[in-house]
Formats: sequence, structure tokens, C-alpha cells
Amino acid sequence: MQLREKSLDSRHYFQLAQQVKAITDQYELPLIIDDRLDIALAVNAAGVHLGQQDIPVDVARRLLGPRKIIGATTKTVRQAQLAVRAGADYLGVGAIFPTTTHVKTVHTSVATLAAIQSAVPIPVYAIGGLNSTNMLAVQPAQVAGVAVVSAIMKAPHPDLAAQALRKKVLTVVR
Repeated sequence: MQLREKSLDSRHYFQLAQQVKAITDQYELPLIIDDRLDIALAVNAAGVHLGQQDIPVDVARRLLGPRKIIGATTKTVRQAQLAVRAGADYLGVGAIFPTTTHVKTVHTSVATLAAIQSAVPIPVYAIGGLNSTNMLAVQPAQVAGVAVVSAIMKAPHPDLAAQALRKKVLTVVR
């Protein structure tokens, strides 16, 4: 489970992270904090997910230690290989499709997604605009999984949307 909050100040992000961590702990789910190493450390999250403009992966690894999870967003094979060398545990690759959860998105083709998947020894997840109608497009890349936000959060019935997405995901991942 990733907590992703782009508009909250640090104090409110920290407070929200504490609340979400209490829930994820109750269900024994790892909590990954998006972008903010300080918040991940402050709430003892399972890890952090870092974009290309965030603190470098190797610095995060030094601060978090070997047992915490570090994910990195990459858009090229070179970025992916550098993230692996720096200590990333998994990669989020995209945006595969246009998405409303990022102000600035750069399209990443399924061919690039597949090239990254083939070039690194860690799990690769497709990100960006994925939903039940377009998810099959990433199947040739043989990714470890997909990340979705809007497909669930903007659905009239998020529980039903999550169930339908789960079935699709199981047909797409290797």
C-alpha cells in the first residue's frame, strides 16, 4: 500500500501517514510512503518510493538500511539500471497511459516497459493510467504487477472496482 499525497504540508502528511500506518499495521500490509523519506522514517513505514526528482536511492538506502523497501520510478533502461545499482528493491515504470494523478507525465511505451523488465533483476511494475479497459496492453512486458489509483479511487464502488481489477491483474502479471 502506498501513501501518495502531493499537496499536504509536512505536518499534515505526517499525521495522515500515522493514521494510515495504524490501519496497514492492523492488516499486516507494508506501507510505502511516496516521495518523502523523512515521513517514511518518522512513521517507521516499510519503505519509500522515490521519483527522479526525489532524494537519490543510494542516500535513502543508507538512511533506511537494508531491511526497508525502496522503490524508484524510472522511464528508461539506463535510469532503471542506475536505480538497481543504487539499491532499489522494485521499479515503477510509466506513465503507460495518461493519468490524472500527476500534473506532469511522460509517456512510456510498453516496448520500453518490456526492455526495462528484461534489463533488471528486480520486480518491475507498470504505472500510469492503468484500468480494467486498458490493462491488457502491458501483458507483453511480463511485469511483476501494476499500480492503480484512479481506477479504484474514482470508481462509484471502489470495492467492486478493486475486485474487477484484481482479476485483470492476475491475467497480466508473470
